[in-house]
Amino acid sequence: MPYFDAASAAPLHPTARQALLASLDEGWADPARLYREGRRARLLLDAARESAAESVGCRPDELVFTPSGTQAVHWGMAGALAGRRRTGRHLVVSEVEHSSVLHTAESFEAEGGEVDRVGVESTGRVPAQAFAAALRADTALACLQSANHEVGTAQPVEEVAEACRAATVPLLVDAAQSLPWGPVPGPWSLLTGSAHKWGGPPGVGLLAVRKGTRFAPRGPADERESGRAPGFGNLPAVVAAAASLRAVRAEAEAEGVRLRELVDRIRLRLPELVDDMEVVGDPVHRLPHLVTFSCLYVDGEALLHELDRAGFAVSSGSSCTSSTLTPSHVLRAMGVLSEGNVRVSLPHGTPATDVDHFLTVLPEAVRAVRARLGAPGAEPPAVEEALVVDALGRRCPVPVIELAKVIDRVPVGGTVMVLSDDEAARLDIPAWCRMREQEYVGEEPAVRGTAYQVRRLV
Repeated sequence: MPYFDAASAAPLHPTARQALLASLDEGWADPARLYREGRRARLLLDAARESAAESVGCRPDELVFTPSGTQAVHWGMAGALAGRRRTGRHLVVSEVEHSSVLHTAESFEAEGGEVDRVGVESTGRVPAQAFAAALRADTALACLQSANHEVGTAQPVEEVAEACRAATVPLLVDAAQSLPWGPVPGPWSLLTGSAHKWGGPPGVGLLAVRKGTRFAPRGPADERESGRAPGFGNLPAVVAAAASLRAVRAEAEAEGVRLRELVDRIRLRLPELVDDMEVVGDPVHRLPHLVTFSCLYVDGEALLHELDRAGFAVSSGSSCTSSTLTPSHVLRAMGVLSEGNVRVSLPHGTPATDVDHFLTVLPEAVRAVRARLGAPGAEPPAVEEALVVDALGRRCPVPVIELAKVIDRVPVGGTVMVLSDDEAARLDIPAWCRMREQEYVGEEPAVRGTAYQVRRLV
């Protein structure tokens, strides 16, 4: 079964498996002890730290291992904010950060801190000047991902890091998605990563805090990992994580070129194969292995199940899934179509034949889902000057489907009012208008939900 969800968790790299098995025999003891087994374990831990630090681009004594990438973000942000509490209680993040960053920001805000969330362009890229403009004299910390988890857009980290240095504000970079492809450039202050994103075992994260960065670990003091990651770590997993990061880096240049060509093939062919779809994310500044697209008149959960039955494992940021009734915060910030959203992220070694087969299977999967939902087909004659579509209580993509069914029943210049209480409609109706060259007039509160007005132009 082709696995196309490496952005969630990459398959275990063969080097990680070998290192894990070997270190289970050699690295089981407490590396803080002075007897032979402890010294052997300490040598393995020190070697893993040196290897990971080299891959990250920092000193070994600046890097600690954590139980997860999410924990690395939580501890990194909390420690940096506490270390600079005398400077101020202001935090700057982008609107498209990973949930671990945004949840920490929400907790900081609930405790009395102030948070500025910098918006993004329609490609998901943060304008460096807008981010720099959000920095203030009382800014304690800024956070910017190196590349987006959902759409693959690479962020201008180097430029933002220079602006943060000029403003004497530390920058924390969530590098979970980009670390397999190379070190993060620029004078960042803190950096986090997650081993299962690059083919290491789950349950290992890393946190780098460069010298000179004020940092006050939160919680009870602990003598391990510089006091920044308490407890007896999973040494075999740490060794495997460091070994796999080194291994994927050795393959990154050649594999990046190859996977970028496969992703380019998907980006080029999709609009030819599937009507009414939109590829989202930056076409140039992006990760080499990831592409995200959205399809009109498609339920995201149903499409994922259809592709699963065809043998493909993909993921979605669509609001039309069982786990959420609101659009992905990333797609919402970008202002793009959210329904029928699919993220394809190719693991190392993906054969071109799997991509070609996916391009064969996808159009039929979309057609099947649209047919079950009753998506619009033939164009009926124009009969009314204005129409009201009641889609209250109906989830995406139904409000847009109902709009598409009736838009040709009004003459050019006529209007359709869609009543909906689904949050996704706020994104998807304007996106539909943009894609179909109709005019989105605006929205207004209704007795129930919201009324969205569309004017027919063509």
